[in-house]
Amino acid sequence: MTILIADDEMDIRNLIKISLEENGYDVLTARNGKEAWDILMSQNIDLAILDVMMPVMDGFNLLRKIRECSTIPVIFLTARTEDMDKVLGLGLGADDYLSKPFSVAELIARVGAQLRRSNEYLQPREKVTTSITYGNLSINKEKCCVFKDGELIELGAKEYKLLLYFMENPERVFTKRQLYQAVWDDEFYYDDNTVMVHISRIRSRIEDEPHLFLL
Repeated sequence: MTILIADDEMDIRNLIKISLEENGYDVLTARNGKEAWDILMSQNIDLAILDVMMPVMDGFNLLRKIRECSTIPVIFLTARTEDMDKVLGLGLGADDYLSKPFSVAELIARVGAQLRRSNEYLQPREKVTTSITYGNLSINKEKCCVFKDGELIELGAKEYKLLLYFMENPERVFTKRQLYQAVWDDEFYYDDNTVMVHISRIRSRIEDEPHLFLL
């Protein structure tokens, strides 16, 4: 991860740079907004820490240019504590705001939080399968509902879990012990009769002919 620090105070730049590098980040620095903009245009930056009051180009104008082409996290550092300045910075697209003097440890924590949030947002979400269909049966996993030919079937909690287990593992044969351990989540205790009773109840609700689905 590469972080850009833009601040006209050398001591602050160096302090933040050393602290970030100690935490495993690559760091680039700029003395003003123009230098920072040139770096942003030529380097792959993951997060920017910007002072508000900088020569040549201040932090607010730099942020405006950044938001025209980038969504990287931006944290403002400033000695100005007026609420309107904070409102303006956040309104322009800043992600966080720290007033000088600040805790370096807090800044490092906020950098980590912003990078995690940014990475989670950018990562493509895996498509989650919320329904399973087998023959004329379907299960909506999100709502925990079972349908036969489109009609809702009422099942108890264990019956639902048992049927779901069968439908998630089609064409497989299980022992009653395996079913008990999978659905009742008990590695040690086993009740043969309990499994058969629940299977019988499921059959009575889903089968038009005996043993059509569950063997």
